[in-house]
Amino acid sequence: MAWDLLFSTDYGLFSVVVIVVILGMSVGFPYFFNKKMREEAARRGQQ
Repeated sequence: MAWDLLFSTDYGLFSVVVIVVILGMSVGFPYFFNKKMREEAARRGQQ
């Protein structure tokens, strides 16, 4: 019953979308920040 509500109603689908976006951000942000920190360290090493 809960799965039916989750995937068949508009608020259930929106909840799934929010969960997927947050999981994507939990992977994407550390990758992005580590990349920027490496670029900054390389730039400071050149100066």
